[in-house]
Amino acid sequence: MGKTIAYLRASTDKQDLSHQKLEILEFARYRDLHVDEYLELTVSSRKTSQQRRIDELVQMLEATDTLIVTELSRIGRSTAEVIALVNALVEGNIRLMVIKQNLDISRQDMNSKIIITLFSLFAELERDLISLRTREALAAKKAQGQRLGKPKGTLQKSKFDRDVERIKELLGYGLSVRKIAKVLGYSSHIALNTYINKRELREAVKN
Repeated sequence: MGKTIAYLRASTDKQDLSHQKLEILEFARYRDLHVDEYLELTVSSRKTSQQRRIDELVQMLEATDTLIVTELSRIGRSTAEVIALVNALVEGNIRLMVIKQNLDISRQDMNSKIIITLFSLFAELERDLISLRTREALAAKKAQGQRLGKPKGTLQKSKFDRDVERIKELLGYGLSVRKIAKVLGYSSHIALNTYINKRELREAVKN
């Protein structure tokens, strides 16, 4: 018999964590389950899976373990992300219990397979709808005469920005781009040369 872990996440209100914990305790008592460990955090769903400690959660779980959450939205920020995690849990023979959606998903259960198939269809539908809305929005802007994409000449952020003053200083000393890249620890002098040309750093040094 594996261990049981409860994952609790609230965006900002710590009181919500208490409500989730009470809900899980009541659920576990009713199902005659013992929760071995609680993973609790207050972080926005917009954060990365690492910041939401989802990666850590997956590492904690082993075959025959059980994961309890109050609702599916706690473990993902999109349908696709939730489906990916659910599939990973099922493949790892980990049972997932979701209180509000009344789901009990395990690898061996036929109902679980049906649920996962439906989830996958919903995830695909969500991707299609997002793609459709994006295309429609771009078409509408184009029809209104708006230019799409970034304005010509827009400079994007670069990893070289942090050393721009040092780069100009070394250019002023007459060092080649290859040597500057070596001094600053960059692997590609070609990328650095492109950066220098786009920002016209040689001209800036001369002036």
